[in-house]
Amino acid sequence: MRRFADLLDRLILTPSRTTKLRLIGDYFAHTPDPDRGWALAALAGTLDLRAARPSAIRELIGSRTDPVLFALSYDYVGDLAETAALMWPEPAATGAGRNDPGVRLSEVAETLAAAPSAAAAMRSLAGWLDGLDTTGRWALLKLATGGLRVGVSAGLAKAAFAAWAKLAPEAVEEVWHGLEPPYEALFAWATGTGPRPDPRGLPHFRSFMLATPAELADLAPLDPSDFRAEWKWDGIRAQMVAAGGEIRLYARSGDEIGRGFPDLLDAWPFGEAAVDGELVVMGPNDQPAPFAELQKRINRRTVGAGLLKSLPAHLRLYDLLAKGGVDLRPRPFTERRAALEALVAAHPSPRFDLSPLVAFSSWAELDRLRADPPAATIEGVMLKRRDTPYLAGRPKGPWFKWKRAPLTLDVVLMYAQRGHGRRSSYFSDYTFGVWRDDDTLVPVGKAYSGFTDQELVELDRWIRRNTTERFGPVRAVAPGLVLEVAFDSVQPSPRHKSGLALRFPRIARIRWDKPAAEADRLETAAGLVAGSPAASVT
Repeated sequence: MRRFADLLDRLILTPSRTTKLRLIGDYFAHTPDPDRGWALAALAGTLDLRAARPSAIRELIGSRTDPVLFALSYDYVGDLAETAALMWPEPAATGAGRNDPGVRLSEVAETLAAAPSAAAAMRSLAGWLDGLDTTGRWALLKLATGGLRVGVSAGLAKAAFAAWAKLAPEAVEEVWHGLEPPYEALFAWATGTGPRPDPRGLPHFRSFMLATPAELADLAPLDPSDFRAEWKWDGIRAQMVAAGGEIRLYARSGDEIGRGFPDLLDAWPFGEAAVDGELVVMGPNDQPAPFAELQKRINRRTVGAGLLKSLPAHLRLYDLLAKGGVDLRPRPFTERRAALEALVAAHPSPRFDLSPLVAFSSWAELDRLRADPPAATIEGVMLKRRDTPYLAGRPKGPWFKWKRAPLTLDVVLMYAQRGHGRRSSYFSDYTFGVWRDDDTLVPVGKAYSGFTDQELVELDRWIRRNTTERFGPVRAVAPGLVLEVAFDSVQPSPRHKSGLALRFPRIARIRWDKPAAEADRLETAAGLVAGSPAASVT
């Protein structure tokens, strides 16, 4: 456990991706099985210790220290594991077991995973906390809650494993979803003590082929006749796979998301196959609904009958990756597209359809079509070389995405919340709004990117000086700071008081120069809702 704690401590202080990869690889090289497998699961986010919930941990800490002092400290620090690790009382005497390296990561993971109740998990957790130093306690609590927040994503964790094992990242991704923590077969393959795990016969994930962003200047030297174009739909890129009697739905991250879309799984018509497409929900006009509607079905463990009926899931198909156990990815796009068209024609279903191709003869013609698409939920166009195979990752040249220009609004900062990890001491998450007719601000979105570290310091300083109310980790501020935000679209949203929500907002500029009264108004934002009159928002 001490070695894992040291790894997390170094990762959180290391901004360099290259250094993170090296640190994780060094941990794998010097840590035995199954500890390194449990560490990989924790870093990749596949370790779910259900009995160790944050609420139970807060209750445990409250039994060992002053609950008011803990609440105040937690409000200031903004991180449960860090606060609890610092405030956990030191034992009166240090016994032989204190900082004992025999308290293994595998013992912690296996005990918590098998705990019959939260109470049993907390008893085990308390014993380990008593035997660890501050860093060890912090790492243990990070592990237990699943919120490591040390700047390592699932993709980076798998990339670190691949680099250490000297394997291609796509080769690791190909077998990943057929394995379970602590990944002993994966490490056996990496060290040459076991065969490559065989995903055949399993509904395994295939690494997505991704497109390179492009503008007209990037495309001008290319021959338009070498490419085919499709609309870029505003949903979630998804992969659906059927094999071995199972059907799975994967997001681009590789996460299995089928639990939230049982209606799509039940409607699968294509037999043993793997397809790539855009996951959307359909509106009453049989067109993809805005992304805000899809969000109502994302990350749900169960979906009620009302949502299943009002927001039916749909997969708009882009590509055919495998059929009948045959891998089609090495074949050219035109051949895969023809096979996909034949498959859909042979097995028609209201839940699956083809993403239509866009006919064009020049880049100027496609530019005009891109600027005025036939549906509000189209973000731009995708361009694919006719002869390209389906390649994992983002190779430069075969595929391009040509999106519409982002929209912008001048908005007023309303609330700020502390961030996580190295931002936990700064107010870095910003809720902003626009003016309504009665000269009150109504929120339209939240952003936490687009600014530099120096700008973060300046924003944090301004927020502390202009706070009017406090709500736990959130501060309300006086309406005095204007932010220019860029975003992809505006969508109706009953969750916001304004009735609107910005899609993918990010801070483009901090308008220190602009009076808050001159920020944009609700009718301006409402006028940007594609296909909806501004008068429909009140």
